[in-house]
Amino acid sequence: MAHHFFAYISRMRFIRRWGLMRNTLPENDLEHAAQTAVIAHAIALMGNARYHRAYDPGRVLALGLYHDAAEVITGDMPTPVKHHNPLILKEYEKLEDMAAERLIVLLPPDLRPDYKPLIFHDESTPEWRVVKAADRICAYIKCLEEEQYGNHEFDSARKTVLASIRKIELPEVQDFMEECVPGFAMTLDEISEG
Repeated sequence: MAHHFFAYISRMRFIRRWGLMRNTLPENDLEHAAQTAVIAHAIALMGNARYHRAYDPGRVLALGLYHDAAEVITGDMPTPVKHHNPLILKEYEKLEDMAAERLIVLLPPDLRPDYKPLIFHDESTPEWRVVKAADRICAYIKCLEEEQYGNHEFDSARKTVLASIRKIELPEVQDFMEECVPGFAMTLDEISEG
């Protein structure tokens, strides 16, 4: 029997993000998932090293890679639409759950128990909190990059996303913002000199 989970996941590269915004640099879900995973992993390592957390960095990395997997079926709904109305949000969450279940059944049966917690998120875990913080940081980085190319379409989003990141009560997140994010607003020459 053929199992098509991984063929579906590879199609995340066709899911465009920021659909309501004029983009200078198009971004897809697969690129976003990789960036989220890398940043979440770094935040987890910072938390463990600096603040005596007990994050599982490998789990954080995997959660980051799969955090938007259901969007390969649902598409990426723009945040202003999704969060504008509580009823829309609730229905979209149901749709995401159905899409996640569809993905799970595309796996070989013996792998389903391992993938299910990566596709269906336990939002109460410290690891998920790190992934969501990284997801917000990725949105902020996207805004910085667009502004760097003269696109002011993201100016308001940058301010809103930055305010939401500042409210995250994890010092490791704030450390990452202070120490690692400034380079995203620099040119290659600037980051190479530093």
